[in-house]
Amino acid sequence: MGNVLKVLACAELEHGPIVFLDFEHAQPTEAETAVWNQVSAVLEEAHGILAELQSYNGAGQEIREAIQNPGDLALQEKAWNAVCPLVAKLKRFYEFSLRLENALRSLLEALTSPPYAPMQHLEREQALAKQFAEILHFTLSFDELKMTNPAIQNDFSYYRRTISRNRPISLINLEAENEVNNEMANRMSLFYAEATPMLKTLSNATTKFVSENKTLPIEDTTDCLSTMACVCRVMLETPEYRCRFTNTDTMLFCMRVMVGVIILYDHVHPVGAFAKTSKIDMKGCIKVLKEQPSNSVEGLLNALRYTTRHLNDDSTSKQIRALLQ
Repeated sequence: MGNVLKVLACAELEHGPIVFLDFEHAQPTEAETAVWNQVSAVLEEAHGILAELQSYNGAGQEIREAIQNPGDLALQEKAWNAVCPLVAKLKRFYEFSLRLENALRSLLEALTSPPYAPMQHLEREQALAKQFAEILHFTLSFDELKMTNPAIQNDFSYYRRTISRNRPISLINLEAENEVNNEMANRMSLFYAEATPMLKTLSNATTKFVSENKTLPIEDTTDCLSTMACVCRVMLETPEYRCRFTNTDTMLFCMRVMVGVIILYDHVHPVGAFAKTSKIDMKGCIKVLKEQPSNSVEGLLNALRYTTRHLNDDSTSKQIRALLQ
């Protein structure tokens, strides 16, 4: 079965069996190959998307000069020429989110389909479980970069204002395939208005998956998520598991995956991740995060604070709320 997921202890704890996922090594079995290839084609683009976002500097100076000198056509053209390729890039990011949504759906179908229980799926489809983790890692990485870059919203707002004023024909310099028409601009605007747009996309996709598959018990999906959260927490808090990591980035990978599945669980489960009946040990997960250097986990803690659905419910204990203050 490979080395990605091994049951290390058969003892049932309060929140399920202890397992270990080796996120660093996984190869698809023959049964996984079709879905794995589909998702792999999407994930191959993820690194490039993050690199582009990380180097996104915006057209702030050009926009300011154009706004301050509305009668100077040369400055208007300069700003437009600076903004257009950036908006084309933002369009690519948005379109990638749609492909990521489809990839997530394929993984959820594979990891929750009858007749196997969630734990059996994770044991049988280990490479797919790793891809699921990689999608979550990308999603939180993307959103962390987006939240700290106000130029994205500023550039896109300027673009929309300009096209709404019926820009002069002389300013039209985008090729047809890169043009962002009004309908596309509206959809992109909704996407980038979210503090964490990729995470919102996955949350909506997971909720839609559950609602459309009415014959599939919701627990099959939420148990898959809670099991992955438990696995990540145990790996992070247990030295003998951490020492198995051969890559120094695997710690952050585990933390991002843990937070990602918590948020998805909280959006899909009727009472969420913070209730006493939750199968996720929220105190333990938050404690693991807070034991890490603050500069590496503040974005993840903020994701729990601001993108979950049930944190402020009456059923959430004061202790958990205090941990996230």
